[in-house]
Amino acid sequence: MASAVSPLPPFTAETAQKKVKAAQDKWNTKTPHLISPAYTPDSHWRNRDSFFSGTAAIEQFLTNKWDKEKNYRLRKELFAFSGNKIAVEFWYEYSETEDPTSQWYRTYGLEHWVFAEDGRMKSRQMSGNTIEITSEERWFKDGVDVNEGEVPRGHISLED
Repeated sequence: MASAVSPLPPFTAETAQKKVKAAQDKWNTKTPHLISPAYTPDSHWRNRDSFFSGTAAIEQFLTNKWDKEKNYRLRKELFAFSGNKIAVEFWYEYSETEDPTSQWYRTYGLEHWVFAEDGRMKSRQMSGNTIEITSEERWFKDGVDVNEGEVPRGHISLED
């Protein structure tokens, strides 16, 4: 059996925030086998129009994602929490190729997470929209900490 993934539910404002930032940091490694232990072996996912479950499917999804999305940088922010559930808003940017002068994209979205007692995620539901941006419009440029990069008013609900 896998070890517990702290913090454990039920969440407080502090532990929910830690869980969100830990997920953000793991995803920014772009290393599926380091990310997948945070999910139960039968974790159910909806990612836009894709539905799948299980660690192998999660790792394959993430591998395919980062084969396509180069120069990926993600920011997640706590939206709401209760008991063993956390809602997150997120933004990530990526380019079509390793060449940072290629076409850039930004995805905006929301996720709904449900956790098992051991702190691993047993359900992840993601909704997102992707737009084209120019390199100059990027928020998370090289050398900018994703937690420090400005998300302009109107793009983040916490400030509205």
